[in-house]
Amino acid sequence: MATSQTPGIYIEEVSMLPASVVSVATAIPVFIGYTQQAQLAESGDLHLISQKLYSLLEYEQYFGLPFSEKGISVSLDASVPANMQAKATIKKPSPYAMYYALQLFFANGGEACYIVSVGTYMVNPVIRQADLKKGLKAIETVHEITLVVFPDAIHVKTAAAYYSIYKDAMQLCAKGKDKFTVLDVWMSANPAADNINVLRNYDFGATDVLRYAAVYYPMLLTLQTYSYNEVNIKVKAKGDSSMNGTLAQLLTTNSTAYQLAKNAIGQLQLLMPAAPAVAGIYAQVDNTRGVWKAPVNVDISLVARPFKSITDTEQEGFNVDATTGKSINVIRSFMGRGNAIIWGARTLAGNDNEWRYVPVRRFFMMAEVSVKLAMAAFFFEPNDNATWVKLKLMIENYLVLLWRSGAIQGNKPQDAFFVNIGLGLTMSAQDISEGRMIVQIGISAIRPAEFIIMQIVQQMQPQ
Repeated sequence: MATSQTPGIYIEEVSMLPASVVSVATAIPVFIGYTQQAQLAESGDLHLISQKLYSLLEYEQYFGLPFSEKGISVSLDASVPANMQAKATIKKPSPYAMYYALQLFFANGGEACYIVSVGTYMVNPVIRQADLKKGLKAIETVHEITLVVFPDAIHVKTAAAYYSIYKDAMQLCAKGKDKFTVLDVWMSANPAADNINVLRNYDFGATDVLRYAAVYYPMLLTLQTYSYNEVNIKVKAKGDSSMNGTLAQLLTTNSTAYQLAKNAIGQLQLLMPAAPAVAGIYAQVDNTRGVWKAPVNVDISLVARPFKSITDTEQEGFNVDATTGKSINVIRSFMGRGNAIIWGARTLAGNDNEWRYVPVRRFFMMAEVSVKLAMAAFFFEPNDNATWVKLKLMIENYLVLLWRSGAIQGNKPQDAFFVNIGLGLTMSAQDISEGRMIVQIGISAIRPAEFIIMQIVQQMQPQ
């Protein structure tokens, strides 16, 4: 209370609201990969810097456009001028997928995201494992990021290099307990390769690491259009050699054939990893239904079909592997329901009874980080019973709101959660003397009265 020194009127604003927990954002991904440029104020100043943005327009402003394809060609059949036909083909598409990944993310409900550019386009495109791993260092201290995606990584040369990148990402997520990795099954150029078993036999680490990732299969054939320069598109015409040349030249030679060629190029389907679209679906479900809802039975926008069709019998083997326990979420096409529907929501830790489901893992990430941030306000408070009561009430109020939203299982709050804090309960006399305030929270996210317990430690100011 202020001390009045002179006569007069004094106005003092007194906060009557207790401290509260505010849920953090849950679906803010980082896309790590190659871009045309990395420029905020001057060339290269965004290289290996995490930059937040909210739209594809912002991406174009800072990071440029997609790679212009050089391997597209068009064959025209002008044998019957009144019934001219055009067919486009592409040889060795560019491995740079960042721009197209952002298109998929925003088309499927994504909002805010971060970009880390690990390099700019090269004349002879190549995706380097070392470059992508450098991008991880740029996000170590950016706690707002909750999802990690490498759109270009699918094009590294070997499965070992690909999964090594994601292993480092998963370890980063497990260390901070505030991020989640989304990846695809690496696809070999050899059609006979057993890509699924390559994934399942790869050593990502302990179950504590596997629970921070989800893998999706197969890749997607999208409705996106390749970026190209018309002077680089070769046109070869059967029956009328005057139309041979480039697409740019064809515009002045025969406008009808030019339009047919453009339409044919537009029908080429991009093969994209599913992870960027899945990140958008995560954001869509989180915003409309809640992070505790499974991101499944949702049709992915801007997709023609999955690269491979999967039957019911085949899917049974993807849910849980009896040997390694690694679960794979499939994307399927159903007649009359959708071109590409996400048909699974399991983490890689398929044998973990507590953390086998994506919404459970991500919900606890949100709850734990939100409570940690709220507890930081008690740093200067004495580590005594009065503080413990305030903190317990604050956390319980937050959990009641989540319970009312349907995030926690139980007919009443006592069946849905508990909060413990106090001397002899969660702390010893030594903990208090060393400035540690420890709270234990149990939440029944799967079944009532079956609690998953987390312990949060707040370091207090030395008394």
